[in-house]
Amino acid sequence: MTPIAYFDCPSGIAGNMCLGALVDAGVPLSYLEQQLQRLSLSEPYQLVATPVLRQGMAATHVEVQIEAAPHAHRHLSHIVALIEAAGLPDRVRDWSIAIFQQLAIAEAAVHGVTPEQVHFHEVGATDAIVDIVGTCLGLDYLGIEAVYCSALPTGGGTVKAAHGQLSVPVPAVLRLWQMRQVPVYSNGIERELVTPTGAAIAVTLAKSFGPPPPLQLQKTGWGAGSQDLPIPNLLKLWIGTASDLPGAPQHLEGSLETVQVLETQVDDCSPQVLAYVSEQLLTEGALEVFSQAITMKKGRLGTLLTVICRAEQQAACEAILFRETTTIGLRFRSEQRRVLPRRSDRIQTPWGEVRVKVAGDPQSPLTIQPEYEDCRAIAERHHVALQDVQAVARQQWQQENA
Repeated sequence: MTPIAYFDCPSGIAGNMCLGALVDAGVPLSYLEQQLQRLSLSEPYQLVATPVLRQGMAATHVEVQIEAAPHAHRHLSHIVALIEAAGLPDRVRDWSIAIFQQLAIAEAAVHGVTPEQVHFHEVGATDAIVDIVGTCLGLDYLGIEAVYCSALPTGGGTVKAAHGQLSVPVPAVLRLWQMRQVPVYSNGIERELVTPTGAAIAVTLAKSFGPPPPLQLQKTGWGAGSQDLPIPNLLKLWIGTASDLPGAPQHLEGSLETVQVLETQVDDCSPQVLAYVSEQLLTEGALEVFSQAITMKKGRLGTLLTVICRAEQQAACEAILFRETTTIGLRFRSEQRRVLPRRSDRIQTPWGEVRVKVAGDPQSPLTIQPEYEDCRAIAERHHVALQDVQAVARQQWQQENA
């Protein structure tokens, strides 16, 4: 059974919060200290774990205490060399380097340079290196094979950095979120909740963002943040195995992707206009368009129009909605969807060829759907019932693939 880790981040995520949650979940601090010594960092430091309470909830706070030495600033090549020379477990080495590479790509995009030219400041310092490599060590120690993460809060306000006072989320965090299309939201707290280190760990290691996957929970760990917030400043680590208990929802294999959901309600568009708008949106590349009858304020009857599209189609779909409908505003949000593997086959029926969409495991497909337009054309041409054409096409495919 696959060991799974899920980071639940109601108050954000930072490198030391990850370490705290892992130590709280049973990773020995002595093991982390022993392994981290292999990095041969020039700045002396201590790794200190302290039991704390955050609004009455027990957790572990981990701090990297630098012993009166200035933080070193390093390039990506310097950090990679440190990690490669340390003789760490293979997964720890690969994960750690991948996290710093993601950081370098994000910083490079922000500053208009190449990843190799990025001059790490805060995230090149000893405490950030310890946080990142230590997190990878802890996950490896627990035998974690898959990492998942919740949606992340945006935070707000400003924070002092090497480049001056920056608005939150800082540019590198925004770029990391964009790179993975991470679902984010505001919890109303105007503080830095997701640090570049925390964002890079999540973006690099998490297979997906959103609700926890089906799992049989075995242990939890609570990592405390350093700030006092209106809610308990805790990162919750869930550890378990993929659930195969009777009655548990099964986790279907398939690609997980983030999509944009656009919504607007109108009460003065004719059905013909909305049908035309739907066609335009689908032509533009929208994945799905649908409408629902709704009752608006003052009892007015209206239509809720919903568009599902990929991020790269969002601007074009918004333009169509504003141009072709009477709406003066719309809402949008990021959501995740799981898409089953699919393919298109062609089969011969007594009336002609029909394309068949097959989704799921090729050996045991979950859905077999004859192409509607093909079946409709045959039904009209040969004067047979559409349902009969579909049934014959489905049966023919099953016989050919038995």
